[in-house]
Amino acid sequence: MKCEAARPLLEGYLDGELERTAVDEIEAHLAGCAACRAELAALESLRGALRALPRERAPADLRARLAAIGELPAMDSTRAATPGSWWKLAAAVVLGIAIGAGVMRWNLADRGGPVGGALFTRDLLASHLRALAANSPVDVISEDRHTVKPWFAGKIGESPPVVDPKSAEFPLLGGRIDYVGDRRTAVIVYGHRKHVIDVYIAPGADAADARSLQLQGFSVTPCRLSGQSAWIIADVDADSLREFSGLLGCGD
Repeated sequence: MKCEAARPLLEGYLDGELERTAVDEIEAHLAGCAACRAELAALESLRGALRALPRERAPADLRARLAAIGELPAMDSTRAATPGSWWKLAAAVVLGIAIGAGVMRWNLADRGGPVGGALFTRDLLASHLRALAANSPVDVISEDRHTVKPWFAGKIGESPPVVDPKSAEFPLLGGRIDYVGDRRTAVIVYGHRKHVIDVYIAPGADAADARSLQLQGFSVTPCRLSGQSAWIIADVDADSLREFSGLLGCGD
């Protein structure tokens, strides 16, 4: 495992959220990489500093509004918040706000022309945001396409194309199976510095006439890979996205 593949997974490793095989790979990498050990130590220091901050109970009216937005269960006023639960509440609120804002923008975009299916595109971004908020955005962790591609066998109807960009700037991190709406979809996961790039392989959705969207800092970009429709979801700058698309061979 190289640094570019290890760094996006350090937080999950620190929180004990990775599978055993991923833990073994990261620990083997950490044993020989001083830079990643230093980054892990910095994350540990940050977590310690955050835990040392005084806890303040949110006002009752704010808690009620957050519960309504995120459809969260009401908390008994006599019960203290459990340690570690605050970030899940924050993630639910941010996800709800981001998707809500996205629906408004997509509705407006629909009036101006086709965008590859507003509902489908909304579901793509919602799936990506769910993965970012999950324990790990990767089910199978490997930089080897010959490990990632066979992993999908028997788990999904059509074998997805798995492209290795062979670039230290855009390492292959692995893959997962996710849902776009109610459809099981193969997702190939790449990294770029500290960002996660998802490539959704969606043979049932035609990306030929779709156009790219920018929404809440995320790009949703149609692509053709090995004759299959694909969608790139990322929060990287336009130049990096173009470079990554070229490395994948989009349109070839």
